[in-house]
Amino acid sequence: MPAILHQSESRGKADHGWLQARHTFSFAGYQEPTRMRFGLLRVLNDDIIAPGMGFDTHPHQNMEIITIPLAGLLAHKDSMGHERTLSPNEVQVMSAGSGLTHSEYNASDSMSVNLLQLWIFPKLKDIEPRYNQKHFAAADRVNRWQLLASPNGAEGSLEMNQDAWLSRVDLEAKQSITVRTHDPANGLYLFVIDGKALVNAQLLGARDAIGFDSVYEINIEAESNTRILTIEVPMG
Repeated sequence: MPAILHQSESRGKADHGWLQARHTFSFAGYQEPTRMRFGLLRVLNDDIIAPGMGFDTHPHQNMEIITIPLAGLLAHKDSMGHERTLSPNEVQVMSAGSGLTHSEYNASDSMSVNLLQLWIFPKLKDIEPRYNQKHFAAADRVNRWQLLASPNGAEGSLEMNQDAWLSRVDLEAKQSITVRTHDPANGLYLFVIDGKALVNAQLLGARDAIGFDSVYEINIEAESNTRILTIEVPMG
């Protein structure tokens, strides 16, 4: 069960003034040949967007795009006709499929927005683009897993065009939990949003991450109140 440790400070940095970005994997101006992806997880960006600023309309094709706001409000508009605002505890999944365009802006004139955005390679190419968004109650992930996205929309999760599963947990200090993969051939990538926890005896802090390329079960013990995102993806 080889592990890949990605500490917070090892991520790529980009300061665009209006955008402060941290890239776990190679993206835009940050190019690191040893950090291209984890299995079919291609992008894990940690963005802070200044008030009133954002990304102009731009295209995507054949990619699963998952956006998780952590603070603030994000305004979304796309070529499928959706105009929505995302807030913390909401998750957005877009299957870009045969092609779409969208824009993303901070919906506030006074408060920054912080979001995580993930790109996962799709299972089927050139499908009709689709969009979904859902609120997930924070109380439902205290010391237990909350499934956010899955291949079939199980447990009220959002459906993805890939055999991948995204889950969150908010562990209270000194609590422990186990995560098991749906397919033992899949890899599992854990990202600590904040807090501090032992992951299979490896101590991780805020914005640290660890990936296991073949695993069935992982044990997590929280040293303090800790929020964790897990991404289970095929490795090939």
